[in-house]
Amino acid sequence: MSQVLITRDRSCAALVVAVAMVTLLVAAPVLPAQRTAQAVSSTATLATIPPRAIRRDVPITNSIRRALAAGTRDSTGRPGRNYWQLRADYAIDVSLDPVTSRLAGKARITVHNSSPDQLREIGLRLDPNHFLGNAPHAAPWVPAEVTDGMVISRLTIDGKPVNLASNAAPAGDGGSGARAIVAAQQNAANAPTGEAVLRNGRSTAASIRLGTPIAAGAHAVLDIEWSHKLPGGPGTGHRMVQRWADTLYQPTQWFPRVAVYDDLRGWDNELYVGPSEFYNNFGTFDVNIDVPAGWIVSGTGVLQNPEQVLTAAARERLTKVTQSDAVTTIVGPEDIGPGKATAIGNANGRLVWRFHADTVNDFAWATAKKYVWQATRATIPGRGAIPVHLLFLPGRANLFAQAGELSRHALEFYSTLWFPYQFPQLTLQDGPSSGMEYPMVINSNQGAADHETGHQWWPMVVSNNETWYGWMDEGFNQYMNILSDADAIAKAPVFDGLGQSYGRTSGAEGEPPMMWNANYAGPSFYGFTTYQKTPLMLSALGGIVGDSAVQRAHREWAQAWMFKHPSPWDYMFFMNKALGRDLGWFWNSWLFTTESVDGRLVRVKTQGIRTAVTVAQDGNMPSPIVLDVQFAAKGPSIRLMRNAVMTDSTTARVTWPVDVWFDGRRSFTADLVFGGRKIARITLDPARRFPDRNPADNQWPAAAAAPPAR
Repeated sequence: MSQVLITRDRSCAALVVAVAMVTLLVAAPVLPAQRTAQAVSSTATLATIPPRAIRRDVPITNSIRRALAAGTRDSTGRPGRNYWQLRADYAIDVSLDPVTSRLAGKARITVHNSSPDQLREIGLRLDPNHFLGNAPHAAPWVPAEVTDGMVISRLTIDGKPVNLASNAAPAGDGGSGARAIVAAQQNAANAPTGEAVLRNGRSTAASIRLGTPIAAGAHAVLDIEWSHKLPGGPGTGHRMVQRWADTLYQPTQWFPRVAVYDDLRGWDNELYVGPSEFYNNFGTFDVNIDVPAGWIVSGTGVLQNPEQVLTAAARERLTKVTQSDAVTTIVGPEDIGPGKATAIGNANGRLVWRFHADTVNDFAWATAKKYVWQATRATIPGRGAIPVHLLFLPGRANLFAQAGELSRHALEFYSTLWFPYQFPQLTLQDGPSSGMEYPMVINSNQGAADHETGHQWWPMVVSNNETWYGWMDEGFNQYMNILSDADAIAKAPVFDGLGQSYGRTSGAEGEPPMMWNANYAGPSFYGFTTYQKTPLMLSALGGIVGDSAVQRAHREWAQAWMFKHPSPWDYMFFMNKALGRDLGWFWNSWLFTTESVDGRLVRVKTQGIRTAVTVAQDGNMPSPIVLDVQFAAKGPSIRLMRNAVMTDSTTARVTWPVDVWFDGRRSFTADLVFGGRKIARITLDPARRFPDRNPADNQWPAAAAAPPAR
């Protein structure tokens, strides 16, 4: 998803400045010597700041501890020898009635119990219930309109009926309606043992209490029939509107989905409250979509019956799409109605579009009475050319003029950066949800094309729990968007300054840690914690090990977890091993706290050829000490210290490892011995990678204060 504040346009790439990335060398500190005073001291007094206790391990919760003991997760960060995950295969028939804006569907869902457990219930995601008047919503997400939610008319498990009382609409409104819902829940809970019962049927997180458990290694078949209205606008927040009037529909979270059952928490029973996104099983989808003839349909998967729904001219144009990078118009703005936009249709004036998708974790689609359909290609390394489809309303063509080019670049760039794009096509769908992602589908125009295409890597292949750990989805995407933007204009990516900038946020009472469940992050910090903080964290990590090393390790992690469900611990453990570092202190500070470094230069003293630089860290997050030492243009030759590199002819970058802080001290004296060349300037954290509330005290001599205003 791309929020309003962070929706990205390729014009943002013009802000990227080319800089050289310098890998920091880590060495043991040089012992201090006697000094004579020559320079500056800070206004703060070290004696007023207590020693700090630095936690150097990664906190382990009960869920990950159990998974490690069971062998489903591993301390290497790779899937454990006993790793498993459920699979859910869907066969769905759905029909759209534009007169009522209502979907009616029936699905056969095969649940494969790959777990070692006997399943006594099945979790269900009934997200259309988000539009019920009494559903909880996270501010400022406001649904477009109140509907009757997901109305389930039939549900069986292996042919046996399920008690649906909890899905019934309450007889009254307000307090009486709420009491009726509570009564229905209690009745469901008290249903006779052996009867399958739908629980919380008016919630987005429902479940089926099974009459007969599903044995480990076995499967069960759910047959379900339902209907719901697609909400119109206006609404506030993504996914709160799913249609424009009665001529364009963008169904998302539109069918009953089997929840994830995993080795960490069992059934995922988190509510859908608006901002936080999804956590789904992989499976095969066969979806038949019944719409009026003349309406174009696009969606996840590959169209299986083009000869039945497309005109001969459209089919012929599609054959040319992967032959060049040119944009081909499949259905133009003048092609409207049955026989022009589509095939004629059946006796009822309708067409059924059939789509198939293998190993995907969701299915989204769109349809409109007057879609323009264009297509181009992307050439995926090692896989060849795939079509990229663009569907939009004629009056919005300007918003899609660069969409094909941007999507092509994103697909090709991220395929090289992480792993090849795994799906047979990509579709951009115009509509009210302009910034949302699904397998093979992005509801986006060119403004967020790069960002939303990036989601095809996570969570569509590397499928994390977005509700709990949105930073592993949106945050990773924001980081790689920086790389893509820079590549698009043939510039070096800029990560300098990002890590330091977190110092301006750290300490805010409303900020949750990144490991906080994103459902409860709060309206003020959801965007920052979920989207914006991860690039700051990875900027800091790049300041320690180098940006290229971060990306190489991240690539290896992604490839190890393709089509699986990694946790944050899997990421932390994997990165530690891949980078050859014990980074527990780093992950603890960035993910489990909201601390900062707050480094400063306390004093500089020179005696002979030795200069002693006292550095303080006032925050509770530690970081390496990195100093840029700029020498006078002339003087004795510069003798390089073993923990230093020259960045130009008169500047040395010197590094002391984070270990110097592990004894609890808050100040460290770094000795500089470079020979007799005079030192003109010293800068702490020159690449600005570590969080700092006041970077102004990071230079010696201190910058001159601005003259008072007159």
